[in-house]
Amino acid sequence: MGKTQMVKKMETEASDDVLVFFRDVESVRTPLEFVELVFRDVGGFLSPKEGLASRARQLLQHLAGTEIGGIVKCPASVAPHWKMLLERIMEDLAEHQERPVVFFWDEVPYMLHTIGKQHGEDAAMEVLDVLRHLRQTHASLRMVFTGSIGLHNVITSLRQADYANDPTNDMVTIDVPPLSPAYGLLLARRLLDGEQIAAKDTEETARAIAEAVDHVAFYIHHVVSDLKFHGQTVQAGIVDAFVTQRLTDPQDPWHLAHYRDRIDRYYTPMQQRLALALLDVLAADERLLFEPLFNRVKARLAVTDEGSEAMRAMLRLLQRDHYIELGPDKAYRFRFPLIRRWWQLHRG
Repeated sequence: MGKTQMVKKMETEASDDVLVFFRDVESVRTPLEFVELVFRDVGGFLSPKEGLASRARQLLQHLAGTEIGGIVKCPASVAPHWKMLLERIMEDLAEHQERPVVFFWDEVPYMLHTIGKQHGEDAAMEVLDVLRHLRQTHASLRMVFTGSIGLHNVITSLRQADYANDPTNDMVTIDVPPLSPAYGLLLARRLLDGEQIAAKDTEETARAIAEAVDHVAFYIHHVVSDLKFHGQTVQAGIVDAFVTQRLTDPQDPWHLAHYRDRIDRYYTPMQQRLALALLDVLAADERLLFEPLFNRVKARLAVTDEGSEAMRAMLRLLQRDHYIELGPDKAYRFRFPLIRRWWQLHRG
């Protein structure tokens, strides 16, 4: 939550010592479409003289058998050669650019998931392998993958199709947490002041807003927006009512149903049943050690004692997907009380 805005801020504030490209790849359906986007970004940076003489453009004209105009839209006949084309693009960039280059690609896991579904796991595997090869070939090249689902979900499904590589072992996995309590409070207070919302006690109201939504900036903005249209002097005591209204709104303006829906999309049927049972139990009990948690799930599902390892694996997956966390007391709990509250309301 907040990853895209962070990346855009990094792009905007990048120094002249670094060349930065940002692109949302959620709509990409094929490897060739991805290459086209990279081609447009790099081609837009290179001067016309450099662009006309580029290896990538020459290769594309050779493969297409025709002159290529300004905005690149590759003919279907080029699709089998997308890897070679992408390599040429990076060679062109390396030849004409001495600065470090950073590609920010948003929603990479979703793109790979779509490519795998529509064109087979082999196509998604090739994209990951080629990008890793490019990083290792060009020392100045850096890549940042972001996504609303974890890349590990995609790689897990690929490994079920006999994919043995580790395509991101040269990359660092970074979790984007909510704001700290101090900054959550600061954001809420400044938004209240900026929107000129009359509050009985601005500090107390700001604290109530930040705490009610676990200091997540996205939800803080939404709550303040709702309070703006309240039309009356606000106070801390009414914040919870506004949050509850959004948690139960059938239009789901906060997109919280995503936490439920993505289980069906990215987990296997067996994983789905186990994940839902674990989350239902943890929604009812604030925190549980493994043994009582295991026993309560066993009461819901036909899980044998030997199934404890499968449950441990699912608990690790739910942690990586930001549903739950393991505390120093060895107990499992929902990572975000707000999500637990939504789960209780919608799952009973």
